[in-house]
Amino acid sequence: MKIVVLERNSVGPDIPVDCLNELGEVICYPNTVTVEEVRERTQDADIVVANKSPMNEQSLSGAKNLKIICEFATGYDNCDLAYLKSRGIPVCNVVNYCTDMVAQHTFTMALALSQSLAHYDRYVKSGEYSAQDRFSNFGVPFYELAGKTWGIVGMGNIGQKVAEIATAFGCKVIFNSVTGNSKVTKYERVDKDTLLKDSDFLSIHCPLSDLTRDFIDADALRKMKNSAILINVARGPVVNNTDLYEALEKGEIKAAGLDVMEKEPLQLSNPLSKIKDSNKLIITPHLAWGSVEARERCVLGVYDNIKAFLGGAPIHVVNP
Repeated sequence: MKIVVLERNSVGPDIPVDCLNELGEVICYPNTVTVEEVRERTQDADIVVANKSPMNEQSLSGAKNLKIICEFATGYDNCDLAYLKSRGIPVCNVVNYCTDMVAQHTFTMALALSQSLAHYDRYVKSGEYSAQDRFSNFGVPFYELAGKTWGIVGMGNIGQKVAEIATAFGCKVIFNSVTGNSKVTKYERVDKDTLLKDSDFLSIHCPLSDLTRDFIDADALRKMKNSAILINVARGPVVNNTDLYEALEKGEIKAAGLDVMEKEPLQLSNPLSKIKDSNKLIITPHLAWGSVEARERCVLGVYDNIKAFLGGAPIHVVNP
């Protein structure tokens, strides 16, 4: 079997992928972006490992030997599932490998913003703290999580982990099921308007789909509390970036923490790139999932998916 890894560096060059050599002839490319690159590099591939590379008829029509696509990810919105299913090509993702890290990053941003850490770090390092005549400073108010309402969009593995941690902090947890199919009963399920109106913190953990694209837009942001903090660690287009910029500038919400953007890397044309105040906006470069441990688990998950397929019993197939 010829295994073509299109985006070797998506799991980081520090994480070995040598285990894949046990399963076939492996060819790795650091990154693959365009349809033309995919077409050229997959012509004689039996197995393709991808992450963001376009997996569709335009890019794969010439890949006559292709038998399976494995994602270095949980998300698979780069794949045209209907087309691939029509060719009998399963798409397999890696499940639950980064749940702990994404939940941890969610609270890293929420705590930094709610406690104005950027302000107080600057205050001390600027010398202002040394020049004052008292031992403490409360120039910018900060708040506890206890007693607040934590809203969640997407109550899958990550959403449930975030709910568990929020509960431990003393928050009331509510959530909205975008599809309406959630079976979670441990936390209060509410409609979208209630979620927006009642949440002091609102974190997003849903996949990108036609239902979730622009889920948080100008109308949604106007319904939120002006003291609310929005966290998006899911997919960038779930939050309309231009509308969020306007809401932050107008003070319609207090702050936002983003690990994902509409287009990545962050484009200078994106108005959010103009906000330099880290008390209002924190942006990280799509790393919430990427602890060393999580990336190691991701590679092993792909290994397991390929091995199961070669053994005749595919697992984690998203287009059965």
